[in-house]
Amino acid sequence: MKKKVEQDARYVASLDADETRERLAEIYAKALIGAAKEMGASYKELWEEYDSFIDVCNAFPALEKILVSAMTPAEEKKRILDEICDSASPVFSNFLKVLARRERFYMLRYIRLSCRELDKIRRGSVPIQITTATSLSEETKNSLTANLKKLVGGEPEFSVTVDPETIGGIIVRVGDVVYDASIATQLNKVRQEMINRSAHEIQNRRDCFRNPEGN
Repeated sequence: MKKKVEQDARYVASLDADETRERLAEIYAKALIGAAKEMGASYKELWEEYDSFIDVCNAFPALEKILVSAMTPAEEKKRILDEICDSASPVFSNFLKVLARRERFYMLRYIRLSCRELDKIRRGSVPIQITTATSLSEETKNSLTANLKKLVGGEPEFSVTVDPETIGGIIVRVGDVVYDASIATQLNKVRQEMINRSAHEIQNRRDCFRNPEGN
């Protein structure tokens, strides 16, 4: 019992840590976006810089460890970032130095995720899940984009899943709403209607057997 309580406590603590981390990442992401807006920086170029820097960290994990480590003096971190970011935009360079100075460099990837979500909201992006039997051609994607843009009132952002069991047509999910034009689903509906009709007829016959006078 004691072991179970300890496990539950650790689990709850991890949830609290995740929630705090997500909230902190959103705060930094909003600050970065706000700074970019004030300085008239291009969001597209800023995200490209951010992704490129993460690529560098992935290629040289020792570099990221130095920048994350509390054992590395703040001045040393600043010197390293000055060398690495000599051609970076002022807004991104300052952002990295703030993370290093405040010992938040471990939040680098979490902040990028939050930036993506906030940028989607800024652009009016609407996540849409699409299921098809085969992969979509560019022509079909363009047609879907045009039609769904009118439907959802925003910029569609597709997540496409290919499922061979979708006999034909397409299934589109926008949030909790499903727009289903697949033949498979239509066949299942017809099948279910037949089953329901049969069940209804059987029940009527049973009622007749129970009450012969009504036959």
